[in-house]
Amino acid sequence: MAGVAAPIGAMHNGRQKALVSPREHGAWGMLLVPLATGAVAALRSSVNGGALALFIVAAMSLFWLRTPVESWLGTSAVKARTKDERAFVLKMIAAIGLLAVGSIAALLWDGLSRGLLTIGAVAGLAFAIQVGVKRLGRKARMPAQIIGAVGLTSTAAGAYYVATGKLDHVAVALWLANWLFAGDQIHFVQVRIRSSRAANMDEKMKQGLPFFCGQVGLIGVILAACRLGLFSDAMALAFVPVLVRGTLWFVRRYRPLDVHKLGFSELTHSLIFGALLCASFLV
Repeated sequence: MAGVAAPIGAMHNGRQKALVSPREHGAWGMLLVPLATGAVAALRSSVNGGALALFIVAAMSLFWLRTPVESWLGTSAVKARTKDERAFVLKMIAAIGLLAVGSIAALLWDGLSRGLLTIGAVAGLAFAIQVGVKRLGRKARMPAQIIGAVGLTSTAAGAYYVATGKLDHVAVALWLANWLFAGDQIHFVQVRIRSSRAANMDEKMKQGLPFFCGQVGLIGVILAACRLGLFSDAMALAFVPVLVRGTLWFVRRYRPLDVHKLGFSELTHSLIFGALLCASFLV
């Protein structure tokens, strides 16, 4: 009986974890890499370490909160079905919610971080629009993800703002840069999945023409941001590896799609982009 109880217990624990733990590993990257770039960019000024720590707790708890809320509402793939599961999920919502509310309240208590309300309003609007776009069906999945990335990458502006007290062009540039990268990454992953059987450049171009146009558009936006003084030349260079990655895919010989390998590759690109973007503020 003990041998049977152990697997049952493991399955139960695994089920509970799935109900409350965020499963989108890519979304974690879109949250944490921008957060890190905002924090590092702030090092050029005197940093409010306490406010930054509170913001990190708030951002991560709010992101974490979405999974148990969706499980409890029944809008996610893994739903709380039984009375015990719903009670467990509700307790987690309360605990994580209190952590989020407490950290946000502490940030806003002295009235010096009210700019977070502006950042939060834009991020909240993006998530609300994402929900609406998702309802349009499978074809709207990628646009919904890109819109949602506006909210996730807001951590770049938020971290910079709470650490420096400045909601200026640097905060906007950090937010924009991280969102542009996230959008390109989302588009690339989707085109790789849709074009998994494309064997030559002609087939890849036929399947991936929107992505190719997106790459060209991304270059145009980066150049425009540089011309307007929003991006420095060093910030623009942070996009080079991902632009090269996207271009080389069209000319490389056919390789069967390995989703896990693709995930690790894109994680590597996220870290490289984040490191280069951070370096652009330290040189």
